[in-house]
Amino acid sequence: MGIDEDLVRDAMERTTTDLPPLPDLAGAARAQGRRRKARARAAMGGAVLAVAALGVAGGLALPGGGGADGAQGAAGVGVAAAPPDAAKPQPPVHLEPTPGETPMSALPPAERARQENFQNQAVGVLQGLLPEALGTLQRTDLHVYLYQAAKDGKTFTVVFSVRPSGSGAADKPCLEIKGQTCAKATLPDGTEVHAATAPVNSGTVTESRVFFHYGNSDVRLTVNPHDASNTSAPVTKEQLLEVAKAPAFLDLVKDADRQPVQEKQKTVPLG
Repeated sequence: MGIDEDLVRDAMERTTTDLPPLPDLAGAARAQGRRRKARARAAMGGAVLAVAALGVAGGLALPGGGGADGAQGAAGVGVAAAPPDAAKPQPPVHLEPTPGETPMSALPPAERARQENFQNQAVGVLQGLLPEALGTLQRTDLHVYLYQAAKDGKTFTVVFSVRPSGSGAADKPCLEIKGQTCAKATLPDGTEVHAATAPVNSGTVTESRVFFHYGNSDVRLTVNPHDASNTSAPVTKEQLLEVAKAPAFLDLVKDADRQPVQEKQKTVPLG
């Protein structure tokens, strides 16, 4: 008995029609491959981070780090030396006291540290506000109000004083006499600020200064000439007025007025 091929074909077609479609094996394989690659990348990234962490830890654990041996971390990863701290305060200029003069070194340690901290703040502020022609500003170790600026071999003495007056009276206004020229400005709180450029040293050179009364203190910023070269102070009274109006400068003044770094101004009675 022969088999009817048409019946067999029809039966097979009906059977396969009822079956669900075959899964996309290629798509699943691709997805699984992508997941494996992602896990491999993550593992590689973790390994790189671990090596970097070991390198940093090795650099911190090894002192020096500047030589051929110190330049390698614990895992053999090179660690760059940290750049120098540009904001680190510079050492003071040493000035010998005259007989009877008390230098800052004679102060109690805590008070000396407080005054030096104020000086360092003042240097940072004034260096950014005074003109570049004045040069590099440094504090001195003689008095809290005394600084020096140097450029091209010339040294200019700078006085920044916030001294308690105790009287509450305003400074005398600037007078344009004997070659002195004046300028003035008003701070946002109404404080009147005076500035002057005046001839000194027999009138051959000039100094510039700005002065005003703030709170309970007399404030003065003076730039003196360089006597040896007969060079006038390289700053104008107008420039000093701009310094006095700067918020950073006024913050210094406010701090010194609240917590004085100078002794109260003494008044010598007449008669």
